[in-house]
Formats: sequence, structure tokens, C-alpha cells
Amino acid sequence: MLDYRPFDSLGRMDINWLSARYHFSFANYFDPARMGWGPLRVWNDDKIRPRTGFDPHPHRDMEIITYVRTGAISHQDNLGNKGRTEAGQVQVMSAGTGIQHAEYNLEDSDTTLFQIWIMPNGKGLKPNWETRTLPGVGDQGRLIPLASGQGIPDTMPINQDATLYVAHLSEDGKIEHTLAPGRKAYLVGFEGKVAVNGQELNARDGLAVDDLDLLTLEARGAGSLLLADLPG
Repeated sequence: MLDYRPFDSLGRMDINWLSARYHFSFANYFDPARMGWGPLRVWNDDKIRPRTGFDPHPHRDMEIITYVRTGAISHQDNLGNKGRTEAGQVQVMSAGTGIQHAEYNLEDSDTTLFQIWIMPNGKGLKPNWETRTLPGVGDQGRLIPLASGQGIPDTMPINQDATLYVAHLSEDGKIEHTLAPGRKAYLVGFEGKVAVNGQELNARDGLAVDDLDLLTLEARGAGSLLLADLPG
């Protein structure tokens, strides 16, 4: 099953400093058919204006992955963590028993990013935050694991049996990905156009996948996407 979710169908919020699109119910957007996908609860597509951002606010019992597409985001939290995540880099925050953080675009131009929330495999875990550049993150023609709870080397750990991948396909490139029995996937394009089992994804479209064992990703020209491999 392929459930195509074009960008224009997403929830939205536009205020003076933030333009947000929601793949799942969030904030002022509610759709009972889009409450999550397996443990994936939130996939937000944010554009944050220069010198603005999210003031301190709390989270708990959630794995929060941020993939920066352009610009940079600066983080600070009540555990003493502080850092800057640039385009192509990933940050992971395990909220666990509770964490309060702020995120700001301190740059001179817009920052665009995906923020992805995955429910953890347990409550009351130790909170943690990390950012880094992963090896091979810009490679062409393969799925590159970014964050994972499946013991994949050179990834940022999360507390869930899930993996988030990025793929960059050169012109007419092709990648295959096998889904184990009972698993789901959610994919979002962010550059160019990529077809998934024949379903074309434009930049920032979404695709929910269930009851399939093989995903074939084919560039239409060239394109990039994120893929979350999730338990059912």
C-alpha cells in the first residue's frame, strides 16, 4: 500500500517568523487519518526566518530528530548542551524524563529543516542531545543511515527499533530497499523528483508505505529524500 501525501495536502501554519507544514496532526492541524505511522508521530517541514526561533519549551518521552536542509539551527538546553547543526547534519534529542530546550536560527538567511518525532520504546529514559556530521552523508546512489535504534554503526542512536535514512540519487539513479515483514516506511522528498515503486514524489511530498517488502527508488532527473523504516 502506498498512501501519497502531496505537499499541498499537508497541515500548515504561517506566522511572521515561521512557515510550517505538518505531515501528521500537530498544533493547530488535526486530521484523525494522520495521527502517526507506527511509532512515527510528527514530521514537520519548517522554514525559520533569520534571527528568530523557538523559545525555551519542554519535551518528554520522545525521540526528536532534526535534519537541516539549508542554513543552520542553534540549540541550547537545561542539561548544559549547546551546539549548532548545519545543512546536511543531523541532531537527535532523546527527551526521556524531561528536557527543556530552545532552538534559534541565528543566521542571516532562512533555515529549512525537517523535525521528526518518534515515540520511544520505553518511558522515563535518560534525556540526551547530540549533533554531528555522519560519514558518507553526501554520498550518491545509496541509502545512508542517519539515526537508528537497530545497532547500525556510525549512526546517531535513538530509543526505538527504527532507522532514518537519507538518499541522494544522481540523474536516473536507482536504489532498492527491503522492508522486513510487518514493517512500515514513511518517505519525504526534498530535492528534485524521485519515484517510489512508480509513485512520483516531488520535493516535500510524503508517502506512507505498508504491506510491501521491496521499495524501488528511481530518480526522475536527480533527487533526494528521507526514508524512515519503522516497526508496524
